[in-house]
Amino acid sequence: MARIRPGALAILVALLSSWSCLVLGFAIDVPGYNSQVARRADPNLAGYLGVFFLGADPYVYFYLSNGNDPLSFRALNRGSPVIRPTKGTGGVRDPTIIPGGGSEAGKKWYIIGTDLNIGKYPTSDPRHTGSPSNIRIRYAYTNDFQTFSAPQTLIDKNPTNIIDLNFVPLNGTDSTSFLRFMKDETRKAVFVEVSENGLFGSWTRPGGDSAIIQQGVEGPAAYLDNTNPGKVHLLLDFYGDDGYRPFESTNPKSNNGWTASNRGAFPRNLRHGSVLPVGSANYQALGAKWG
Repeated sequence: MARIRPGALAILVALLSSWSCLVLGFAIDVPGYNSQVARRADPNLAGYLGVFFLGADPYVYFYLSNGNDPLSFRALNRGSPVIRPTKGTGGVRDPTIIPGGGSEAGKKWYIIGTDLNIGKYPTSDPRHTGSPSNIRIRYAYTNDFQTFSAPQTLIDKNPTNIIDLNFVPLNGTDSTSFLRFMKDETRKAVFVEVSENGLFGSWTRPGGDSAIIQQGVEGPAAYLDNTNPGKVHLLLDFYGDDGYRPFESTNPKSNNGWTASNRGAFPRNLRHGSVLPVGSANYQALGAKWG
């Protein structure tokens, strides 16, 4: 088990458990990209960076917002993938961008994603057994993405299968107030839960056990509005249709307070990913490198 040193990076990695889960990691260095994760309603924020896969294409694509418009994005790298994986099966989906910590804070970012074949095992292992229908959310700590603490169960709602977990701190890096969005794989619906006392605190589901935000969707990706401190944006993947569609709420601690956003300038066919706020220097650096 990896030892997490005081002051070192300790990243909480939530993984879909019940079969062998292969996660591919990529380190990204951007010249001039040198600030910490920015938080809501910060006058220094200049836009948003989105990291997705596209349609059925299992590569990593970057999209940069048009200024601080949370619903208007343009493709970077002339619409070509920023990352084409060479490990595993050579493809990756569900990318999530994570900031480094400790000596890497503000200098390096990691992208983790799911290999296309997360259930593979060698034929030389005839005793291999699994339970692919027993789906739980697991977590582990790492400070280098090379060694990890022993995985533990974070969410187990058996017999309901839960996937696609996404956390949002509501009041900055030291927040004790969190939202967590997830998909009920049994009902094919996304819902939100709320904790007022930390990631490992008591979680409640506003509206009760049957309350949902939207049915027929997956891959929730939430991000705080850069200029409006009371607004949260939520991307939901309509996986049987045209991918991500944006929703928004000024009452995010609810399952019925979400409305569809104007998607006139939002790209089609973006799939399961993540969005981060960026400051002015970072915004310019991203455009200069991949614009």
